[in-house]
Amino acid sequence: MVVRIVKLGSPRAEGEGPRIGTVRRPPRGVPKAEFASQNWYDSWFPNLAPSVETMKLGQEAGTPAQWAAFAKKYRAEMAEPDARHALELLALLSHSSNFSVGCYCEHEAHCHRSVLRALLAEHGARVA
Repeated sequence: MVVRIVKLGSPRAEGEGPRIGTVRRPPRGVPKAEFASQNWYDSWFPNLAPSVETMKLGQEAGTPAQWAAFAKKYRAEMAEPDARHALELLALLSHSSNFSVGCYCEHEAHCHRSVLRALLAEHGARVA
């Protein structure tokens, strides 16, 4: 059993399980009833998305120092009690269920998914 880190909207892997969208906003132009069938997500969980301000820092990061500033700010947000509890819960569930978490960004290396992957692992998750 594992948690996968995915690009939302991409084809699902065999046995992937439910997708959790860790994004600030739902996909544009997609009817809510089609989120799952179009491989966006089965459940929206913005609790693990960066705040709008932090998200903009990440999107605008063009240097390693700017990316590090984004990651530091996002990690601080994820250290808040609600986010920390969510990370702990997902880490626990990864030991008994297959599921995935994701975002829309094209490349994980320049997306909060890369930091989320590390955070989940730090909380004891089985990450694919």
